[in-house]
Amino acid sequence: MSTKKSLGEYGERLAAQFLAQQGYDIVDRNWHCRYGEVDIVARLDNIWAFIEVKTRRSANTESAFTGITPQKQQKFIKTVHLYLSEHNLHDMIWRIDAIAVAIPHSGSPIIEHVEDAFDW
Repeated sequence: MSTKKSLGEYGERLAAQFLAQQGYDIVDRNWHCRYGEVDIVARLDNIWAFIEVKTRRSANTESAFTGITPQKQQKFIKTVHLYLSEHNLHDMIWRIDAIAVAIPHSGSPIIEHVEDAFDW
């Protein structure tokens, strides 16, 4: 993985696999609009989760989570609202999650999932 983009794509694949193992159905990936992108849209039972994935080369997930700045949160919220509108999902139960993926120099990737992440 030589580029930032390929590292991010790798982290998103790991995150989607992680969610599937937890019982989530992956509904959409890399959904774009004028405000930004939702990395993963997933559903667990009747709850829709809009997930921001951040991947870093690190021994822990801390630096990945700090990459979700207040400005990025606001753009992400606008993006989610547009997705809900375009897919007629406003009456659904939904939340915004974050997944941090740390790729250490040795050993397995570390994946941390935070539900309702913007309510830290």
